[in-house]
Amino acid sequence: MSAIGDVVHSLPFLETLRGKFPDACIDWIVEEEASQIIEGHPALDRMLVSRRKSWQQRVQQNRQFLTVGREIARFLKDIRSREYDLVIDLQGLLKSGVLTGLCSGKRKIGMSGSREGGWIFLNERPVPVDHDRHAIDRCMELAEYLGCDSAPWRGIIPILGPEKKKIDQILNTNGLKESPLVAMNPLAKWRTKLWEPERFASLADRLQDDLACKVIFTGSAQDRPVIEEISNAMRRSPMNLAGGTDLKELAYLYSRCRVLVTTDTGPMHMAVAMGCPVVALFGPTAPWRTGPYGPGHKVIRADLDCSPCFKKRCRDWICMKEIKVEEVFEAVKETIET
Repeated sequence: MSAIGDVVHSLPFLETLRGKFPDACIDWIVEEEASQIIEGHPALDRMLVSRRKSWQQRVQQNRQFLTVGREIARFLKDIRSREYDLVIDLQGLLKSGVLTGLCSGKRKIGMSGSREGGWIFLNERPVPVDHDRHAIDRCMELAEYLGCDSAPWRGIIPILGPEKKKIDQILNTNGLKESPLVAMNPLAKWRTKLWEPERFASLADRLQDDLACKVIFTGSAQDRPVIEEISNAMRRSPMNLAGGTDLKELAYLYSRCRVLVTTDTGPMHMAVAMGCPVVALFGPTAPWRTGPYGPGHKVIRADLDCSPCFKKRCRDWICMKEIKVEEVFEAVKETIET
């Protein structure tokens, strides 16, 4: 339902499910923030968008009780408008569990290890999966439980015409059409996942000076001040597209790049889905669970005894501070020259 990376990780499951049941009606409930990831997907019949966060905000800030209540009623009517043979909770949280319970369905299944009591809304025993495996592999374990074959999948984000046109125009206007493009996504929601801004600046300078690359920074509008700080510390200004693209435009941009340098965050998985090699910086989290999936990617981490700790707060961030500019540069250079 939510978190860009989680939704991207679910795309191979969708493809596999459609391959097993080509004539089935398949709907997907997704939260608004990540909905563009699956918009227009050929394997989907219907996308049902939960605007949970905006509903909460409008009630708390503007007291729009009546309008929001009507929108929620329409949403609930939509999810109950079909009698499903199968309702699958891939996220395993309370919010996804509640909607699983509200759907009309004969079978309601999910994976083991659900949190916040989400399992109580299932009517079958949770399917046991290995939570030390990658998130995509866990989804595919559930697919195997449903009798799906281990057929090849792409897991690609569907791209439409307008986003291609916009990004191509941006690259052409800025003289970046023929240049080797390196994208950098330096921010993450967890403070403990961050690498120091001056190190991103130093890395970007070396890539532009030594490898003749063009660096493009990506992120949300909220990330823009930090990226401007990074840009101001560089000898030659990069392109700052933070807040300047929607998710589909960002996905297509990554498909045009030779490599993405990133912290552990949703855009990392988008780049992987679009075939862009990734150099990922990992500290408090486990790359074997949520790292870039498949061959051709590189993970840089300090491999300390305390990592992964999965903590959102830390006094020294030593796991990220131990990552040196030189080793990230060499990883990017090797990726570009491969």
